[in-house]
Amino acid sequence: MTSDTGSNAEPRLRAEIAVCTRMLNAEGLLDYSGHVSVRLPGRDAFLIQPFEQPRGEVSPDSLRIVDFEGVAEGDGEPPPAERYIHSEIYRARPDVEAIAHVHPDTATLFSLVDGIELAPVKNHAARWASGIPVHPDPAHINTPELGRALAGSLADRHAALIRAHGAVLVAESVPAVFIDIVHFTENAETLYRAAALGPVTTLTQAEMTSFLERFDRPRHVTKLWRYYLRRSVRSGAVPEGWAEQGDRMA
Repeated sequence: MTSDTGSNAEPRLRAEIAVCTRMLNAEGLLDYSGHVSVRLPGRDAFLIQPFEQPRGEVSPDSLRIVDFEGVAEGDGEPPPAERYIHSEIYRARPDVEAIAHVHPDTATLFSLVDGIELAPVKNHAARWASGIPVHPDPAHINTPELGRALAGSLADRHAALIRAHGAVLVAESVPAVFIDIVHFTENAETLYRAAALGPVTTLTQAEMTSFLERFDRPRHVTKLWRYYLRRSVRSGAVPEGWAEQGDRMA
């Protein structure tokens, strides 16, 4: 990924969030709600889209800067009510650079049935070898206290389900969290379909460890980001002029 710091990074990060959000919307992974954010280097703040803006219309200039207290900088549309998902996870997890809150229907089903966990069954789901905890409170995460509780449920993992609500995923960059959403959704849908056939053999810890030892995550993220970017440009979901800038992101 491109390396830069401070104010030099902000234009790139704005473009990443806008492209990511539009691509998720185009792929049916983000609809009328949900949001993606990115940490601003050297600041206790992050970029996130406004509350009411359609996900297919997000632009770099429309994003809001929000601090870890949940306060937006300057004038403009308010940020999402659930901005405390982002602020409290960033506060608790200095290793996290990007966060997505999405509402994948199939994955969310696994938060509703006793004794059935959302477990890794596809190879790229080894990303969640440490487990996918379920946060027990289905409420909107619209206060700092609720955000801290969710961050506690997530702990040091890369994803968590929110019971009867949705999911939160964290990663090292915006392109990486986009790819994680793709694989998270694929894994949930595959497990759901496989269970209709009979007992499912999930990936073992040994299989996931072996996969991760030989897996080049940065290369994979770059490959898929560029694939989905070109697809979204062809469909018109992402303006054609953003394609070159999008390639520089990965």
